[in-house]
Amino acid sequence: MEAFPVVDLSQINGEEREVTMEKINDACENWGFFELVNHGISHELMDTVEKLTKEHYKKCMEQRFKEMVASKGLEAVQSEIHDLDWESTFFLRHLPVSNISQIPDLDEDYRKVMKEFAVELEKLAEQLLDLLCENLGLEKGYLKKAFYGSKGPNFGTKVSNYPPCPKPDLIKGLRAHTDAGGIILLFQDDKVSGLQLLKDGQWIDVPPMHHSIVINLGDQLEVITNGKYKSVMHRVIAQPDGTRMSIASFYNPGDEAFICPAPALLEKETEKISAYPKFVFDDYMKLYSGLKFQAKEPRFEAMKAVESTVNLDPVATV
Repeated sequence: MEAFPVVDLSQINGEEREVTMEKINDACENWGFFELVNHGISHELMDTVEKLTKEHYKKCMEQRFKEMVASKGLEAVQSEIHDLDWESTFFLRHLPVSNISQIPDLDEDYRKVMKEFAVELEKLAEQLLDLLCENLGLEKGYLKKAFYGSKGPNFGTKVSNYPPCPKPDLIKGLRAHTDAGGIILLFQDDKVSGLQLLKDGQWIDVPPMHHSIVINLGDQLEVITNGKYKSVMHRVIAQPDGTRMSIASFYNPGDEAFICPAPALLEKETEKISAYPKFVFDDYMKLYSGLKFQAKEPRFEAMKAVESTVNLDPVATV
């Protein structure tokens, strides 16, 4: 079995640049995932985010989760559960407009540090998008522009905790899915594992590494690259012991962004034919919301059907 791709981002500006860029390209083509170390986000900041996230779960979320489990009788289930996940979550929105000040129960220190962390993740996401542009032969800034829409990208964070589960064989922490959006940056627990991706028909563990950021590609990058890069099915396996922290930040296109395969990439293809649909991102999200835990291919086909009945003109990117 090939080793899970780990990329040292500090080597991007040195003698190892070519090798590092190739490692990123191979990961995007063959894994849809890679793990970043030396990514430029301070370890001290990450430690503070982890500490405050775990404290917030204990103080504000844990009891609610236990009450939900009791109300649904989940500890006594005898057959596999297909319609819910063993996770406790809340969502933060950063762009185009932050909602952090409106989220109840967050201590001021926690609000402040999550805002700071989001700024660092946004910079990292945009750096990575430019590295993908370089590998793809697209002009610098192309992907950021493609995501821009009229108000800039959507950027938000899903903060999750996966408590110990008495029936991990019957309830998933998070059911298998691909991510709908652009590029995802995950700060995950370095002690409690559970994240897996599907590669060549096998589920492979995404290894927990201290102070790493796990990167994965969403459906929109598969469309824009005309399938050169792929979004990949992944899931979280519930664990009998330990609570797993997961802080996933999604750098996605703006609602009105027009998504289609990059013309410069189509030019390089022998047949110059798009294998993917053209659509407005918000329309895709409306479809995805009801089909998240199903295969992505029917979603793409459904958007193609919409495209054939509606004349879509590209929305200008700034």
